[in-house]
Amino acid sequence: MASAAEQLAANLNFSAFSKAEELKKRIWFTLGALLVYRLGTYIPLPGINIEALTQAFQQQSQGILGMFNMFAGGAVERMAIFALGIMPYISAAIILQLMTAVVPTLEQLKKEGEQGRKVINQYTRYLTVVLAAFQSYGIAVGLEGSSAGIVSDPGWFFRFTAVITLTGGTVFLMWLGEQITARGIGNGISLIIFAGIVANIPSAIAGTLELGRQGAISTAVILGIVALAIAVIMAIVFVERAQRRLLIQYPKRQIGNRMFQGDSSHLPLKLNTAGVIPPIFASSLLLLPITVAQFSAGQGPEWLTAVTALLGRGQPLYLFIYAALIVFFAFFYTAIVFNPKDTADQLKKHGGFIPGIRPGQRTADYIDHVLTRITTVGAAYLVLVCLLPEMLISQVGIPFYFGGTSLLIVVNVTMDTVQQVQGHLLAHQYEGLVKKSKLKGRRR
Repeated sequence: MASAAEQLAANLNFSAFSKAEELKKRIWFTLGALLVYRLGTYIPLPGINIEALTQAFQQQSQGILGMFNMFAGGAVERMAIFALGIMPYISAAIILQLMTAVVPTLEQLKKEGEQGRKVINQYTRYLTVVLAAFQSYGIAVGLEGSSAGIVSDPGWFFRFTAVITLTGGTVFLMWLGEQITARGIGNGISLIIFAGIVANIPSAIAGTLELGRQGAISTAVILGIVALAIAVIMAIVFVERAQRRLLIQYPKRQIGNRMFQGDSSHLPLKLNTAGVIPPIFASSLLLLPITVAQFSAGQGPEWLTAVTALLGRGQPLYLFIYAALIVFFAFFYTAIVFNPKDTADQLKKHGGFIPGIRPGQRTADYIDHVLTRITTVGAAYLVLVCLLPEMLISQVGIPFYFGGTSLLIVVNVTMDTVQQVQGHLLAHQYEGLVKKSKLKGRRR
């Protein structure tokens, strides 16, 4: 079996891709869906004064609003129909997952398998509509309250159309992401965020070079940012591939009169099991309560203006809350996707054991202990990658797209997508080998 896998990996090349029709269909579907998403980020809301919006956004683009615009693919600065992006859906997923841990009904649904997950996903969709409508109304009121004259004809009609349009845009993106996951390549939600970030990187590079040409940023600083970005990418690739392997032994087996030697394998535990989820979840919750505050700066309550100032880019409160949320979701999501007790039960069921550890509860406790330690390292890595570049870049006014969060998302999504492409190619080649062996058997 091992030699067959090695042969498949050795023969994995571009010619295999040219023959994998199903994979090509999936890739073209994914590209088409992302193209539709990008087109939607350029369709503005009705009743918006684009020039006034552009001026107002430029004054606030370096705060939380700039990060929101990054996740929305630049749709916020154009106040497009996809201005909310996919963040309400992510927020709804967070809330449902948190409620699953404390609400017995949801916990029972989770244990029911595929059917229970479908019901939870439906609840997530309903909650997405509620959150999107709430945020849409807040954005409409914030735009009307702006002193820049962004809204041409303020009133209830504008608020109604804004809520319907922005909520519909989020629901469409939610559906589009699910379609990409089912019929395309990669995780649809992550790819939508990825596409929004990557599409704006060229303009961010051009803007940075223009600042350098004007003398606002020195050449040494630009080279330092490039070197920092390369170092962060290398660190992300290294850590995301890092694993802690637990040795698993299987006892000797006697079948008939023959005695088979015990086998051994490894249980791989990723250093960062949660992947890119913690920064995305943390950003989503951090953006949710102050979506409107930056647009209505100076028009709302004093406490809201004060909170907005404290949550500015590079501010201590912003960095502390962001780091705390990343650590929390690193542990929380790891606990959701990996259950040490279930893993220990499966090992015991198949006769496997960790040398020196008694099967059953002792094995579960040992796996949980190891997982907690490596998750601590993984959470610290996420905090450093996401916050250290933000702290440095915020001092010189470089766009968000060179920050650790955006680089982490881009690199992770790229690696996951490439891995899925390789998986489809291997499956296609394996099917080809099986067909050839069957044909040879028939000829004989």
